[in-house]
Amino acid sequence: MKNLIFILLLIPLSISCQTEKNATSKYPAHVGNIEFDAKLDGKFKKCSQETSYQYYNDNGFQIDGEKIKIINELQKLNFTEDKKSNGYITIRFVVNCEGKSGIFRMQQMDSEYKAYDFNEELSNQLLNFTKNLKGWMPIKINGEKADHYQYLTYKIEHGKVSEILP
Repeated sequence: MKNLIFILLLIPLSISCQTEKNATSKYPAHVGNIEFDAKLDGKFKKCSQETSYQYYNDNGFQIDGEKIKIINELQKLNFTEDKKSNGYITIRFVVNCEGKSGIFRMQQMDSEYKAYDFNEELSNQLLNFTKNLKGWMPIKINGEKADHYQYLTYKIEHGKVSEILP
């Protein structure tokens, strides 16, 4: 009788383990990998089709002139939005082993982190500004240059870019 009860208790546990194993297999190797789309990404070439290192892999911010370069260039342009607009525009992209950027994706949210659409002019200006930044540096992994992700988040307060993250 004890063995029967023990077996009956093990069945749900083993089913639970099987379910979890199957559930995790449907996710990509890294959270948020960007899939190439020829319509959006043109002729941009990654050096490795299999691996692009994530920005959280100790790569840091990899641009010649550091973040201050981006801040100074952005201040010259003075992009504005409706003064009531507050939130974030994040642009994520890949820097290949040659230091070229591509595969840009944008996400917009309000100050409460809910999906939000800023004025199309502002979002397009920030996207084009980001696409035109030069001086991205490739990273080295095991002595080899490698593709990696970068992102810029523009914090919008009262219709103006108030900060660039990270």
